[in-house]
Amino acid sequence: MAKLKDFVDSKAFQNTILVVIVINSIILGLQTSPLIMGSIGGVLDILDTICLGIFIVEMLLKMVAYKFLGYFRSAWNWFDFIIIITSVLSGLAVLSSVRILRVFRVFRSLKGLRGFKMISSLKPLQIIIGAIGKSIPGMSWTAFLLLIIYYIFSIIGVTQFGTAFPEWFGDIPKAMYTLFQVMTLESWSMGISRPVMEVFSYAWAYFVPFVLISSFVMMNVVVGIVVNAISEVAEFNKKEEHEENGTADIKAEIDAVREHLAKLEEMVAKQKS
Repeated sequence: MAKLKDFVDSKAFQNTILVVIVINSIILGLQTSPLIMGSIGGVLDILDTICLGIFIVEMLLKMVAYKFLGYFRSAWNWFDFIIIITSVLSGLAVLSSVRILRVFRVFRSLKGLRGFKMISSLKPLQIIIGAIGKSIPGMSWTAFLLLIIYYIFSIIGVTQFGTAFPEWFGDIPKAMYTLFQVMTLESWSMGISRPVMEVFSYAWAYFVPFVLISSFVMMNVVVGIVVNAISEVAEFNKKEEHEENGTADIKAEIDAVREHLAKLEEMVAKQKS
């Protein structure tokens, strides 16, 4: 069992799986082309099935190595498990002509999720995803603050510009959607701000502060939260790796001492005989 665990944790095994993931992602992309599928579609389907089989074998080996319950202690193993199960169900979608299996047809569109396995195979991507998850509480409060800003500016927009520009500021929902476009800086000046300023010359005092607050200040706050979370997750992973390496070194020293004691016992036994 220990040898199997060392095997699935080895760099060679992980790099092999990573290569298969990359190949499978390319195959999934090629399968979206009717021209390519018309010429070598059968070959791509076979290669896709082989890749899925390799992923299933990888999952089963990890379940045996970590024991079944131990496998599901890792969130990334859960992630792989869900992707593989949806991939298997998408394979059953081929049999959707059978009435009882038509329910699996919906999983055909989820076949592309298999490309997400690359996230669980690359440590830097795991750090980024972990940081995004860690930053959700901070971003939630930021989003709530941004919603308040949207609401206040929407009330002002409806009050000031609603009569002249009902399609943009006719009511609160329309005004909030208009402000969302302004925040993304998508044609906000020529498409929205300047037309409004032609009627209301003071409109710049409405749009400029909103852009500064929403697009620059608030977005930088979000970036800061994510960057801080990334540094914390990276530091935690480094500390964890250091502890694991330290534990492995201690274990190696203990095994060496035990081996040395065993040799001494053999020498003593030989001398007595």
